[in-house]
Amino acid sequence: MSQPAHTPFVESLLTAAAPLAGQGIAWLDASRRENFDAFIAAGLPDTRMEAWKYTALRALGQRRFTFGDTQAATRQVDPALLALPGVDGPRLVFVNGMFRADLSRIEDLPEGLSLQPLSQVLAQDAESLRFALARRYREAGDVFARLNAAFAGDGVVLRVAAGAKIAQPVQLSFIGAAADTDLSWHARNVIELGEGAELSVVEQHAGSGEQQHLGTLVADTVLHDDARLQHSILQNAAEGSSLIRRGSLHLGARAQVMLHVLELGGALVRHDLHAELIGDEARLDTRGVFVLRGRQHVDTQLAIRHQARNTASESTWRGVADQRARGVFRGAIVVAEGADGSDANLSNKNLLLSTQAEIDTKPELEIYADEVKAAHGATIGQLDERSMFYLRSRGIPQAEARGMLTAAFCRSVFESVPNEALREHLSQALLAHLP
Repeated sequence: MSQPAHTPFVESLLTAAAPLAGQGIAWLDASRRENFDAFIAAGLPDTRMEAWKYTALRALGQRRFTFGDTQAATRQVDPALLALPGVDGPRLVFVNGMFRADLSRIEDLPEGLSLQPLSQVLAQDAESLRFALARRYREAGDVFARLNAAFAGDGVVLRVAAGAKIAQPVQLSFIGAAADTDLSWHARNVIELGEGAELSVVEQHAGSGEQQHLGTLVADTVLHDDARLQHSILQNAAEGSSLIRRGSLHLGARAQVMLHVLELGGALVRHDLHAELIGDEARLDTRGVFVLRGRQHVDTQLAIRHQARNTASESTWRGVADQRARGVFRGAIVVAEGADGSDANLSNKNLLLSTQAEIDTKPELEIYADEVKAAHGATIGQLDERSMFYLRSRGIPQAEARGMLTAAFCRSVFESVPNEALREHLSQALLAHLP
């Protein structure tokens, strides 16, 4: 059952009608209005909806947000926040959802790479985005995707030409900066790799100052045949913020994606990832960790669909929760009819460091094809007492021993990050967040 349309959250959206205008672009205006009307009609989901069973939105529904930030262009951002080791190539930066040219690096782009803010492309060549932005979200659980489709006015448009191999990683940074009121911002990313193209992307979500903003991000990524993508996501949003992300991946024949995700920050965080392996011999590898403390709530929803022959997916996810934090992980794999010879594996292991912490995990596997290799599993446990005893017997204090064992539990996920400096940075960020 949906929340009533008169909740404070919905009321604050009804007063933000201006962003629904698509700059006079008829198809964009129609798409924004249809998605917005669908959101208002349904409202925020409650826990009786299967897709949101473990994530309650009652508190969010009682909050009001101001749309957009009229002062985003002048918000102070510590340059050190944007400095990521091993990542010194092209960069797009958004502060409270608005593009900041002064913090970005988009001059002298390598040949074959096109990198622009969405707002600029909408003003110059909106028709090239019609397929991506005219989408209607009809699944009941896609409530925030509808909201994003209605309001997103900025984001990333990244295209790599066929055959181009971009050596330097591209950095996409979304920074939440403190403001006088609680803000909502919405960003949309459109990424396309041409046939045989290669690219590395480092996506950063960070918080500057104390704030409790709501941000949504919808990303559509398409890889044509033989394309390769390395995608690393570091999410360390402000402690009180809410961040809802939905990503979709479409892999052509022999395309390959390696995704690494580290979830550290935010009060309420949701990440939906939908991947479709639509070309023969496509491969997807996902590695993720969430490390939670206090009253954090992080919900990861992973859905992988094998649609072609001899496709492969390998997913390894780890979760750690301390104090009164709550983690949620759902990993669903579907091997569709005709996807013969597919190989799909999913592993989710979780660690509880407190009797009040909670992690809910739900692996799912559906197979409708022949000659398939598939396995999935999930565990929830505590630190191994024998290992703890061994470290304590060597004179290591209990707190340090707990940290060492927890770090070892998580670190293996990042061993496959090819950028050594970035890999070390992710490990250090993880260590700093551990209790």
